[in-house]
Amino acid sequence: MIEAELKARVRDPEAVVRQLGERATARFEVYKDTYYDRPDRTLEKAGQELRVRTVHGADSTRTVLTFKDAAVEEDSGSKPEHETEAADSGAVHAILLGLGYRPVIAFEKRCRNYDVEAVGRRMLATFVRVPEIDGIFLELETLVDEAEVPAALDDLRTVLAELGIGPEDLTRELYTEAVAARRGADRQSL
Repeated sequence: MIEAELKARVRDPEAVVRQLGERATARFEVYKDTYYDRPDRTLEKAGQELRVRTVHGADSTRTVLTFKDAAVEEDSGSKPEHETEAADSGAVHAILLGLGYRPVIAFEKRCRNYDVEAVGRRMLATFVRVPEIDGIFLELETLVDEAEVPAALDDLRTVLAELGIGPEDLTRELYTEAVAARRGADRQSL
């Protein structure tokens, strides 16, 4: 499956949160993300990502191992995504290290997630704050087959417009790069 996703900077957070709250119940979660690569940065050069995410929610903590392949749609950066939950985050980190991967950056995202149904699609709207960078973001995504990506992106744009977010608000800025820049380092540094 492809994660058709659009990300935008939010200019009026209160209005967006209010509108999302009318559509679904919010789930407050904190993501602890660690991105891995080989020492020669093979994954980054190929446009791929390998991430271990530990999600701390109100009632539970879970760990998800994710591999994202290179983008299939350049304007949005939509990528094939493969992920699975892991029972032991320490074991996942140890396995990746044992296979020769190295952590390149780790950071926290504070998220307010909404599972919404819109224009005939199940979507995840995530209101995001990354403490180390300026701004508030909204990620809107849906999982589709590759052939459906253009139509799915159109549907995501429709929902964003309903939330008062226009094309000028869209961004391809990566949290990994923004955090590294804020730290005054490249992604090689934790």
